[in-house]
Amino acid sequence: MKTAYFKQLPGEEQCQISFHLVLDQYKIDKVFNFNRNLTEQIDNSLDRIRANVEKEFQKKNKRKKTKKAAATQGTDESAASAAGEQSADGTGEPVAVVVSLGTAEEKITNMTIAEMLVKLTSHPNVQLSVMDANFQISYNSPEVYAVKLPTSILADFYVSPSRLELHFATPECSAYCWSRGHMPESGNAQQIEWEQVGTEQTYLVQKGDVGLHLKFSCTPKDETGRTGPMTEIISPQPVQAGPGLCPFEVRHLFTQQKLRDGQFRVVSYNILADLYTDSEYSRTVLFDYTAPYALEMDYRKQLFVKELLGYRADIICLQEVDTKVFSLDLVPIFHQKNLAGHYQAKRKVAEGLATFYDLNKFELVEKDGVIVSEILERYPELWDKIKDNKPLVERIANRSTALQLTLLRSKHNTRKHLLVANTHLYFSPDADHVRLLQIAFSMQYVCEEHDRIIRQYQLEPSDLALVFCGDFNSTPECGIYKLMTQRSVPADFPDWESNWDEAVKDVSLSQPFQMGSACGCPEYTNYTLGFKACIDYIFYKRGTLNVNDVIPMPSEEELSMYQAIPSPVFPSDHIALVANFEWVN
Repeated sequence: MKTAYFKQLPGEEQCQISFHLVLDQYKIDKVFNFNRNLTEQIDNSLDRIRANVEKEFQKKNKRKKTKKAAATQGTDESAASAAGEQSADGTGEPVAVVVSLGTAEEKITNMTIAEMLVKLTSHPNVQLSVMDANFQISYNSPEVYAVKLPTSILADFYVSPSRLELHFATPECSAYCWSRGHMPESGNAQQIEWEQVGTEQTYLVQKGDVGLHLKFSCTPKDETGRTGPMTEIISPQPVQAGPGLCPFEVRHLFTQQKLRDGQFRVVSYNILADLYTDSEYSRTVLFDYTAPYALEMDYRKQLFVKELLGYRADIICLQEVDTKVFSLDLVPIFHQKNLAGHYQAKRKVAEGLATFYDLNKFELVEKDGVIVSEILERYPELWDKIKDNKPLVERIANRSTALQLTLLRSKHNTRKHLLVANTHLYFSPDADHVRLLQIAFSMQYVCEEHDRIIRQYQLEPSDLALVFCGDFNSTPECGIYKLMTQRSVPADFPDWESNWDEAVKDVSLSQPFQMGSACGCPEYTNYTLGFKACIDYIFYKRGTLNVNDVIPMPSEEELSMYQAIPSPVFPSDHIALVANFEWVN
């Protein structure tokens, strides 16, 4: 028996009804879709279904009449007219369209659609009958609502759907299939002979796929095992060859193996959100030196996913992560590599922070995230000194800067805990004072959480390590680096006057941790034509961790291969920082 799908999304006042009607004797083969209000009487809805089916019969009749009239052109007009009066089944008798809803024992009538949907939950044998066709009702069945493949698919890189929206299903429970095939000269995709090549949500494209099209299939399922109809989509373009050897693949020579127990590798990387490349200003001014295709997220994400996986990291802190990239690309691909993570959205924009950790090395204890501008008044000792500076307060309060925290427990030594902080501070050339205040409030929050964790989990201070990663938008000469590595910033530090109208008076800062910069101060962590400097860091608490190794940065010759980055071989305007740590016993 075929299936008719009834769907009502939470919060919506509409019920969607869909079924595929095939009546061979009447040459009817059509998918019918209806949207009906929940307050409508079910009898009225069935009348609407009947009327639409009758229209389809009339279309068939009209086409048959036209065809018959053409065949009888030049004969007696009455004969042609009689031929045109034949119904869709060719008998001359009008076809009675009958539509009903119910079970073998009971017809469903005299109730609203909302009441009918409630009845469906307790009566699984309800059927929709249309003429001779009977449909088993499936209410809120798992469904692929929307799916899309990237416009760029490169050999030797991972591919995943650029859009996959499921209703009443979960990505983890659903089934997937990737196939490849050669498009015939006719250009008719229906004639492609497909060969299955993968069964995960993501697929590592092979060199042998170049020139072939890929097909992605999804069968949606929920936690109970209910299954919805499979949906397929074919890639809009054939697979292309990759860009050749990328500089990050040279860096991978230093990370060919995972680190042994007692050690872990940390990556911090601003991957450049699509939000900041998909505009006319970005293409013509900000990154005018970058080939347009190399700015497209469908292209870039293939590069940074491969880059990140090649570092074989145990902790990955990312900035400028598009919400969809996190859920559709990073989560499913990293899940295959036993990496779990969480996301902290910024306020007002569709990008934010993501932190991933290796489930073989770490157990998640807690995860947290805040918007820095929303915790200012929580720390009156600092807030009271700036709250009357209205231009400054207005500026810092309107920032969407986020702070993400992840507390992990080592599986190798369960006494050892690691607090991972991740942030991306505000960017503006005249905002050194704003960034300095942002890191000050952030460190207040981190210190507060650090002390709570020690008390709550009864830890020795030496058993709680701290790593603070991020894009700090601050060079080593600025106050942030001084605060983090020298523990204090005096009231007369130049950063406080980076904007004279908002200048900060009589404020000095301090923080209690002996911190170091794991990668030191590379010459460049950001490299564009307009700006080149070190603004990204992996700070760590000394005494709890030792830095064993730092993965070499790309040379300036590599960075300038296409003038600057991003480029066809660098997916971001930033460079990933990679450092190897070891617990201090």
